[in-house]
Amino acid sequence: MRRLLFVIFAMFALALCRVAPTYANHVKQSVSAAMPVTTSSARARALYEKGMADYENLYLERCNDDWRAAVKEDPNLAVAWAWIAFNGSNPQEISAAREKAKALAPKLTPGEQLMIAWIVKVQEGDFIGGISAMNDMLEMFPKDKHLYYLAANWLMGENGEDQAQRLLEKALSIDKNFPAALNDLAYVYARDRQFDRAFTAMDRYVALLPTEPNPQDSYGELKRMAGDFDSSLEHYRAALKMDPDFVTSQLGLGDTCALMGNQAQARIEYDKAIRFAHNEADRLTYSMQKAMTWVRDGNFAEADKAFLEIAQTAHAKNQELQEAQAYRQLAEYQSDDRISLKYLAQAEDALQHSDTVSISDKGEEMSRILRTRTVHASRAGSQELADKSLKQLESMTANSRNRIIQSSYNGAAGTLLMDQKKFQEAISYLEEDRDNPFTMELLVQAYYQTNQPDKLHEAEAILRGTNVPTMEQALVVPAERLRRPEI
Repeated sequence: MRRLLFVIFAMFALALCRVAPTYANHVKQSVSAAMPVTTSSARARALYEKGMADYENLYLERCNDDWRAAVKEDPNLAVAWAWIAFNGSNPQEISAAREKAKALAPKLTPGEQLMIAWIVKVQEGDFIGGISAMNDMLEMFPKDKHLYYLAANWLMGENGEDQAQRLLEKALSIDKNFPAALNDLAYVYARDRQFDRAFTAMDRYVALLPTEPNPQDSYGELKRMAGDFDSSLEHYRAALKMDPDFVTSQLGLGDTCALMGNQAQARIEYDKAIRFAHNEADRLTYSMQKAMTWVRDGNFAEADKAFLEIAQTAHAKNQELQEAQAYRQLAEYQSDDRISLKYLAQAEDALQHSDTVSISDKGEEMSRILRTRTVHASRAGSQELADKSLKQLESMTANSRNRIIQSSYNGAAGTLLMDQKKFQEAISYLEEDRDNPFTMELLVQAYYQTNQPDKLHEAEAILRGTNVPTMEQALVVPAERLRRPEI
């Protein structure tokens, strides 16, 4: 199985790597520098283009409104339907928009067909097909910087930073002052802990868009990642001063206060973000961030109450993905593994409530549920359930090229091997899941047991320097810092 997974991963990597200068024989380069958009309405075209500009500037709900207005002007504007499906938050709207785009696709230009195929295939779980369509689209329009950005931005959400970096650099070779590409490139550097390079790119981004809130918002997040919390707060406040409705910066204030250890202030900031959230999915997500502050405070009874309320609200509002996420996070911090398993069963059940959650979103969340179930079942002494859950993950991994699913499998497999004290075998899996604090904590132990002090210190430094507002960070990193305060 390990060999099979290596082959699958190699195929996926090869598909991702075919991103820029080599052109496939079956794809003819367009004479147009930019991808044409098929519409009979000049106003619909203008609204679609405004939506794309808003998307690049991270007005992530305003761009949806632009595209909704565009399809109202021209219901046959298929790429606008596709981007509503790509960026929407309402599962019913996403599903309907995706079907509309698919139905209209045969009437479009080849470039538009490829764009829609990329979005649709990925959401329907065909990652290789989606990536192939994305690559063909880029090869057809090798001078369209906006397409390079859109593809890179998606890859970053799928843990494909190396491939994203190549595309962003290609976009910047076309336009060295392309703001959206500079923003994402700064994030690529920051995720690799190259903060000097990240801040250099961010300084250029801020200079290019001095009156836009997102450069300040992004700077705030990168400063938080680097551990400079006071500067992070300053940048988020600067963004809100420019646009009080830029709610992600309000959320950023809450996240930063939480990581600083000031949970009471974090809850105040989260309440403001929840109040002004632009859609129900965001409101539930922000509520989960607030609920997590009780975990950070060690007040698990209050955390239980908050997460259960969020799950019930999500269920009532047909937000099945957020319902599943709430139950899964509720399971992660339970001291009684049997209670964890009960909540994980509810999380899995939530994903089955309807068919409107995309296959890709459902698969990613299910992989996280199975990973958590594998670990808690093993610790509860239910080895049969742990093995069954791992085999489910194994099967998902064999049938998917999704890197998030791959990471879930590697983390779960590595954890079980650590429980069996098979440290060297565990390392080969855990090293494929370095973004997860649970995994990094185990890697530190594995390197200690196998006498690899250099790798141990590197892993420990990464773990202790992890400043992301996630449940995994809350449960692992603060305790690690207290355990070794002298480092």
